[in-house]
Amino acid sequence: MRLHENGPGFKHHLMKKRPTLGIFRIRRARIAFLHDVVMAGLSFPLALYLRLGDAMGYYVADYIWPGTALFTLCATIAFLAVSMYRGIWRYASLNDLVAITKAVTLAMLLFVPLLFLLTRLELVPRSVPVIQWFILIAMLGGPRFLYRIFKDRHFNNILSHPVGAGVRRIPVLLIGATDEAELFIREQQRDPSAPYHAVGLIDEKGSRVGREIHGIPVLGTVEDLAGLLEGRAWGRDIPERLILSREKIDGATVRRILEIAEARGLSLARLPKLSELKSGYEGDRLAIRPIAVEDLLGRPQIPLDRDAMKGLVAGRKVLVTGAGGTIGSELVRQIVDFEPAELVLLDASEYQLYQIDMEVKERAPDLPRSAVLGDVRDRGRIEDVIRRVQPALVFHAAALKHVPMVESNPMEGMLTNTVGSRIVADACRAAGVDCMVQISTDKVVNPHNVMGATKRLAEAYIQALDPTSRAEGGTRFVVVRFGNVLGSTGSVVPLFQRQLAAGGPLTVTHKDVTRYFMTVREAVELVLQASVVGVEDSEAAGRIFVLDMGEPVKVLDLARQMIHLAGLEPDRDIAIAFTGLRPGEKLYEELLHDQEERLPTRAPGMTLAAPRAGDLGGMAAALDRLENLARARERTKALTLLAELVPEYQADPKTIGAEDAPSTTPNKVAE
Repeated sequence: MRLHENGPGFKHHLMKKRPTLGIFRIRRARIAFLHDVVMAGLSFPLALYLRLGDAMGYYVADYIWPGTALFTLCATIAFLAVSMYRGIWRYASLNDLVAITKAVTLAMLLFVPLLFLLTRLELVPRSVPVIQWFILIAMLGGPRFLYRIFKDRHFNNILSHPVGAGVRRIPVLLIGATDEAELFIREQQRDPSAPYHAVGLIDEKGSRVGREIHGIPVLGTVEDLAGLLEGRAWGRDIPERLILSREKIDGATVRRILEIAEARGLSLARLPKLSELKSGYEGDRLAIRPIAVEDLLGRPQIPLDRDAMKGLVAGRKVLVTGAGGTIGSELVRQIVDFEPAELVLLDASEYQLYQIDMEVKERAPDLPRSAVLGDVRDRGRIEDVIRRVQPALVFHAAALKHVPMVESNPMEGMLTNTVGSRIVADACRAAGVDCMVQISTDKVVNPHNVMGATKRLAEAYIQALDPTSRAEGGTRFVVVRFGNVLGSTGSVVPLFQRQLAAGGPLTVTHKDVTRYFMTVREAVELVLQASVVGVEDSEAAGRIFVLDMGEPVKVLDLARQMIHLAGLEPDRDIAIAFTGLRPGEKLYEELLHDQEERLPTRAPGMTLAAPRAGDLGGMAAALDRLENLARARERTKALTLLAELVPEYQADPKTIGAEDAPSTTPNKVAE
């Protein structure tokens, strides 16, 4: 069989034919090899000195340097023959000590006969080779284990034991040559009755391919995975499960791995995070857990300046509107951890407010807090609360955000999303709040629905207000825009989960519809990061922080993958039904408008966009008219004015012609 030179099978073929030289493409392996050769060269004169002391020069002066060179050559051959450089110093263990012992023994077996031919061993004490054997093992093993101890900060992880026999174990392939993988391998080798047997590792970056962790080879990269599963001679150790061992893996990579696993009938799981190991053990065993839908949408960990976040919040009064909603409640949780001086929770839903208030009480019983019932559309209530509390930071997360619901109730959307945001912003400016953060959405870009248009109008007003406010030395305004929040109210993922539990079908509006997704924790972390930049950087305040959402996800693919994760087959066990696009719904969302210039920002994980703001006076007058029309329930006139103020929006004739659903309590739904 001829292997294509660019294929994964060819890489593995080369690895098998050149196991020694191939490893030296790895820079750290070359450094380790050089270290060992130097130690070998030093070991011979050191052994002589330990045996002969100051008399060493009298006895062996004529052949100490030739002997050193000869032993260095023998050791080099032995090191290469034993393949000592597949092990990773970070995970040095008993297996590495065995390899070192074999290599040193082989070097001595080569050296002693050659030294006899050179010197007849007439003046060399017979104990010198024995002394040198012990010395060289210490000189090679010592640095490795010291490095391991330095990394681990303790001695407990040094020894590992071989896999027990006589127990049926599930062969698994680990994705990620990580600390979690090393711990998992060591745990399975330690316990003779462990249920799993690692047969190989996949390294995402490729820097450790060809090396080993506790004797388990790193076989290739994710790109090589399909070829390895098909072309490698596994014998009885054909992998039956793939296990993700890295904490943060790009969502597209997870989806690709899931596709490969599905095609070969393999299950996919993941190890617990190192921070979760206490709860990750079942009895005395390290448990693995199923892949969650969050793993399919995850992105690489973005480095965040948590010290700066704490510096922003610590010791200051903070108010969160929509505190009981998906985004608001996660904001509250993370803010609590940064030790504010006081936390004010504002929500129109009594039940949601009660829930988050009780959670804060349990999480931080000594933190001064207030639970305030209030609607952001109530100007008097909001002005009174902000004036009395005098917060330094206000996070405005209250909004109506379910597209079909707002399309059916457009007046409520205008009053909450646009007028409510204006009321909060004006109250912050009047009270001298240091910074207000407006939570926005990707649906504001070329909006096809009332929800997107009303949120876009809120952005425009805040952007128009910011320069005037900053010129007065007053409030800075920050707008943060992102897409769908995984698991939030109205999100597609909880809907799919409910439909799965009911036996299907899963409903998808269109086969080509795509959406940006982000986990709620990731979104809130980046909101706080944007707030830091908005407060510290005067040029960034008033602009739009667009969070990095990664690549858009096809909703049909997400539905199929969720069915697979439930252990079922799409279209066989669970049907997928197409229902058609709903009023105001788009096939795809955008994060930036064509007229929004991308600007540099020091904040990782986000893009800064130049605002498209108008004159503050004209904007305020237009919003006064919109508020009057919305409160008077003049539906057609209000939607016509909304379309004038947001030119990209064209009101759906069905929305204009319909009537608002009757509502006696126009409470907001927290975003």
